[in-house]
Amino acid sequence: MTKKANTSPRREESLSRDRIIEASIALLDSSGERGLTFRALAERLATGPGAIYWHIDHKSDLLTAACDAIIARALSAPVVGVTPEASIRALALSMFDAIDAHPWIGSALTRAPGQLPMVRIFERIGQQVRMLGVAESAQWGAVSALLSYILGVSGQNAANAHIAREQGADRVGFLEQVSTMWSELDQNEYPFTRSVAGQLSAHDDRVDFLAGIDLILRGMELADGH
Repeated sequence: MTKKANTSPRREESLSRDRIIEASIALLDSSGERGLTFRALAERLATGPGAIYWHIDHKSDLLTAACDAIIARALSAPVVGVTPEASIRALALSMFDAIDAHPWIGSALTRAPGQLPMVRIFERIGQQVRMLGVAESAQWGAVSALLSYILGVSGQNAANAHIAREQGADRVGFLEQVSTMWSELDQNEYPFTRSVAGQLSAHDDRVDFLAGIDLILRGMELADGH
């Protein structure tokens, strides 16, 4: 007896690159890079690993694609009728919040320095730096400084939050512990650190982050003689 052909659509036919990327982001958010495997992804999507390989060849490509999706969303909010300085601040905060929500983005960006996720950020900053009137010879340095600051501080903030969670401490409790430790340092060796120990537990990460952006922008103005 001839078996009746299965006419139901295969699961793989409904599988798209976008669905794979979204599932990858969910895995990365919940389990980090170690949790992103093709087997785990196949289980989440109720399909076979082969169907995923049809769309994406390697885990590194998948990580870059997931990172790029988050970066594209972070930079997609329209900023109309504002100054280049305000646009840079808005871009910086978008990246800060994106990395805070998805801590794995920091390492993903460092592994793909010349690929699209990094290029998106670099290009957006560069356009605004040009609009500021920075001399062409100084644009590379200005954009590199902003890029390094944005990714470095955002990544460190996300790392701090991760450490606090691992220790079972909330932000306030974690900062109070560090503040107490700083206040007990040797006065002769660490006079400045001791003097600001009381400010540590009450500081606002986003406000401090923007203060750094403003310092860089002000430095660019001074360098141009404004």
